[in-house]
Amino acid sequence: MPEDILKKILDNKKIKINNLKKEINIDSLAQKIDENKTFIDFKEKIIKNHKNDKISIIAEIKKASPSAGIIMKDYNPVEIANIYKSNKVTCLSVLTEEDFFLGNLIHISKIKQEIDLPILCKDFLFDKFQVHLAKSYGADAILIILAGVTEEEANLLYEEAIELNMTAIVEVHTVEEAKRSLKFNEALIGINNRNLKTLKTDINTTYDICDVLINHKQPLISESGIKSKEELLDIKKKTKINTFLIGESLLKNLYKNNIFSVL
Repeated sequence: MPEDILKKILDNKKIKINNLKKEINIDSLAQKIDENKTFIDFKEKIIKNHKNDKISIIAEIKKASPSAGIIMKDYNPVEIANIYKSNKVTCLSVLTEEDFFLGNLIHISKIKQEIDLPILCKDFLFDKFQVHLAKSYGADAILIILAGVTEEEANLLYEEAIELNMTAIVEVHTVEEAKRSLKFNEALIGINNRNLKTLKTDINTTYDICDVLINHKQPLISESGIKSKEELLDIKKKTKINTFLIGESLLKNLYKNNIFSVL
């Protein structure tokens, strides 16, 4: 039986967040949010491209992952964000989980000080406090991983994101999760080609699930495991999906002309 990595990450995250809530309250986060003038409408940029049949790339920034280990030894999130912006990506995804991905929420703030691109806080959320926390650091969007939360937790995260004028990306990996996601009318739905319990990737996940989501009113996203421009264009041709969240293949080829050339 493979180790359930998602459960391990969430168990660790719950301890950290419960401790943080003893030190910080939502009211203090509200003041930080009010003072922050860097927010950008994440979903609007995706929808604009979608309507014009243009490809959107949500380019991921992360130092490490449980599946790949250390991806970048000399990790500079702001430098990476600048390279992405110069290659005309649509949005950024910043991994902020500290122990398994070596991220930090402060990376969002540092990027936002220099770069005017909308940012997804890529983390493992289960508590509405985390939505406020993400926005207080400048995040424009949050991720709701259906495999990692109860139905009640998913509802609360979604409602809190809407209340705070943030974009919610609801992430699914199975047909059953895809069916559950359809009630989140205002959310972008991301099909994760990576199984978060085993960390194996399979592009066929996008093909297997997209038909269930065909009537969803917001754009769909194919996430993870996309290794080439040809693979990306094949997904677009077969599914009509034109928004892609890409991490490791971009980071490993950061100084080469690779998937960027489709933009």
